[in-house]
Amino acid sequence: MIETLSDSTVLDPGTAAALADSLQALSARITAAENTSAFTTNNVWMLLATFLVFIMSLGFSAVEAGFTQAKNTVNILFKNTVDTAIGIVVFALFGFALMYPGTFNGWLGFAGFGLSTAADYDPITYASGHYTYWTDFLFQAVFCATAGTIVSGAVAERIKISAYFIFTLFLTGLIYPILGSWKWGGGWLNDYGFYDFAGSTIVHSVGGWAALAGVIILGPRLGKYDENGKAKTFSNSSVPLAVIGVFLLWFGWFGFNGGSVLSADPETISLVCVTTALAACTGAIGGFFAGLLSFKRLDLGMVLNGILAGLVGITAGADQMSPNEALLIGLICGLVVVFAVIFFDKLKIDDPVGAISVHLVCGIIGTLAVGVLGKMAGFDQFIKQLVGVGAYGAGAFAGSLLVFFILNKVMKGGIRVSAQHEKEGLDSHEHGMRGYTITYEE
Repeated sequence: MIETLSDSTVLDPGTAAALADSLQALSARITAAENTSAFTTNNVWMLLATFLVFIMSLGFSAVEAGFTQAKNTVNILFKNTVDTAIGIVVFALFGFALMYPGTFNGWLGFAGFGLSTAADYDPITYASGHYTYWTDFLFQAVFCATAGTIVSGAVAERIKISAYFIFTLFLTGLIYPILGSWKWGGGWLNDYGFYDFAGSTIVHSVGGWAALAGVIILGPRLGKYDENGKAKTFSNSSVPLAVIGVFLLWFGWFGFNGGSVLSADPETISLVCVTTALAACTGAIGGFFAGLLSFKRLDLGMVLNGILAGLVGITAGADQMSPNEALLIGLICGLVVVFAVIFFDKLKIDDPVGAISVHLVCGIIGTLAVGVLGKMAGFDQFIKQLVGVGAYGAGAFAGSLLVFFILNKVMKGGIRVSAQHEKEGLDSHEHGMRGYTITYEE
């Protein structure tokens, strides 16, 4: 038989105190269990998102290899493979400590070389219980590698591989981490109120500004423009490969934006994934119609760049936009990216894959959209977004231009390959192998 306390039962002080202590201990155990469960769920989601972002390196490789000439395929794949490794290693050695220095002056800080945790490190309480220090590093490291890979496509088919790797060291080890600390590291732009949810500016525009600097120093590929300045079309090595690359990037973007929630909050992650998908879709539609209007043909390349443009554009405010606003942002970016490609060609800014148009131009559009659309819309926020875009543009472009300029001066023959190597292809001259081999049987 179960005995119960009636309403009239009076506990002696000792029993009451013991019961209160037991209830308090039980409550503490329940809270600890809830925290552990939340920590585990958050950590698993963040690692999954990290792996999705990592796959984007394969997507970039496929897009760039598909959109460039067959004679340079191995060179493209080699650059994208090694720059991912360089980016993660350099970020581990000092980039992470530059980007997340702790308490600092808001402009430049440094937490020390290498990866290490404090003596009293407790994974359950680190980052408000969201995920471990190690997950935090790896998620940010693959973001850093993404910024570096953006440059690869824009400077493709004529840059010396040594010059590219040296620049990657500076971009992933210094330029990107320092600029990233201004917002994501708790720096002056964070205090000012600038907003960039997942990196339309911090990742994509920074990579785009760096790409623009490199293209300016390099100049266009041989034969790209005729005597009247009209752009010629070079044959793509594999359009199917480019399509595969774009879908890999789209797939990875769900981790790129969804992981930027920085927790396994189902409501926010769901919204972010919806806005991400919708912007990509209307980006494709915008690229389709703008390409048809501009070139009088069904241009698959512009549809693919439209998808990427929509993804870049929604990244700054994926958590702030309604589905309808995401549709609008994607459509605008899909339209603009086509005209941006045409505009840069008129300036003889030779970008083989349209990286500058996609990442720089649409990164700016998406960042400014946070001040015009969504939950944060308002004139004051628009000004804050404008200041952030200008600050990141000045820092990324000036820093990258300086590095490329110095490399071009100190390297023998500059940062560009010889005319002979460029004409005959970098695969055979720099790698001694070809990406595609056709064998005819008799």
